Amino acid sequence: MACTVEPLVKKIFKGVLVAGLKGVFGAYFLFNKMNTSQDFRKTMNKKFLFILEVYYKSIEQSGIYGTRL
Repeated sequence: MACTVEPLVKKIFKGVLVAGLKGVFGAYFLFNKMNTSQDFRKTMNKKFLFILEVYYKSIEQSGIYGTRL
């Protein structure tokens, strides 16, 4: 019985690991895009205001000021 469960556990672990890595890299890409492009921040302000607020809170927590629209 243990022989059939191990491959399933490995697949689930790999899936969780890949999903986590995609999430981290996606968040980094989004943060970098908002950090370098004022036009992108304006677009985020119109469409996804809650994401922009999280961005501003993280900037303020890190001690970087002056990046508001």
